[in-house]
Amino acid sequence: MDKGYEKEKFETIKIKSSVAKRFRNYCRIISKSQSMTLKHMVDFFELNGVSPEDNLGTTISSLKRQITQRTNAVIAIIKNIEKIHHKPTTAILQSLFEETAHLEKEEEVFDFQSPKLSTENEELDYFKKVYRQSQESNQQRIQAATMLFKKLVFVRNSFGTGHYRLNISKEQMAILKQKLTDVHHDNSTEIGS
Repeated sequence: MDKGYEKEKFETIKIKSSVAKRFRNYCRIISKSQSMTLKHMVDFFELNGVSPEDNLGTTISSLKRQITQRTNAVIAIIKNIEKIHHKPTTAILQSLFEETAHLEKEEEVFDFQSPKLSTENEELDYFKKVYRQSQESNQQRIQAATMLFKKLVFVRNSFGTGHYRLNISKEQMAILKQKLTDVHHDNSTEIGS
């Protein structure tokens, strides 16, 4: 008797006699009752999501062989991609790295000269000199501006407002411009010169 199904009653199913003979022979081969064999078959189809009309090939081993062939084909494709795409790219990058390493070795090493050391007194003298020069140039600008203001004359217009006129010659104006432009170039930037 089938375990767990002892109290259930039997039902009759109408099937063709040739199919019934095959089914009974199959039940004897696997040593199960007809009810349990049919139950296991239905469970198999439901569990695996397979229809009895689906053809899985001749056997499960043939299905396994097909999966192995597909897996081998995928591996071959990946190896081909690696050979065609990745290895040349890697070789190009490697050659670029070798080239840059070679160029770095060939570059000249520029030696900056060590700075000239000076004492505090030398630096102090230098900055005093620069300060005196800037004071002198400022004094020259003040004198030039004062001279210009002395040469200004107010002129009244008969129509409108009056204006100031500068009474100096062209030569005096050129000399004044020269003095103002030369003042900026008097200072040197090197220490000690």
